[in-house]
Amino acid sequence: MNPTHHKADWNPYVAGVALGLVLLLTYALMGYGLGGSAAVTRVAVAGAHVVAPTVIEENAYLGTYVANGANPLDDWMIFEVIGVLLGGVLAAYSAKRIRRKNLFKGPTTSRATRIAFAIVGGILMGFAARLARGCTSGQALTGGSVMAVGSWIFMMAVFVGGYVTAPFARRQWR
Repeated sequence: MNPTHHKADWNPYVAGVALGLVLLLTYALMGYGLGGSAAVTRVAVAGAHVVAPTVIEENAYLGTYVANGANPLDDWMIFEVIGVLLGGVLAAYSAKRIRRKNLFKGPTTSRATRIAFAIVGGILMGFAARLARGCTSGQALTGGSVMAVGSWIFMMAVFVGGYVTAPFARRQWR
């Protein structure tokens, strides 16, 4: 049996349709698609602004988030990411996957190594998302849904990168 699949997990086709409907609803209600990296940036800017306001205000990129007394947390994407976190916890709870033993890893990989890889991977993805001016959700889901050529190229690059990288990552699971 596949260790990453549980009977309580959603059918991937149902989940895909649900995600598509959420994307459509987001466009209809907010006028924007889905994405998450902007919220992380806004939280980071808000925290850094508390510690070093002058540095943030004088920075050409970060200063735009606090220009004219604006609150960087005053954005709907903050609530979207909170919803994603709560939805993830609810999904894991409903699938009975909130347990310490559910940290999936290979038999030769320690818990600490698995967690370290996850943290480093998350930091790299976050940095890359800011360089690309958007995360995978924003690029692939939102850009792809409006048929943006650059987003389709991005998606194909992600798939190719995954196939090229998979044999190296797979070694950690053996």
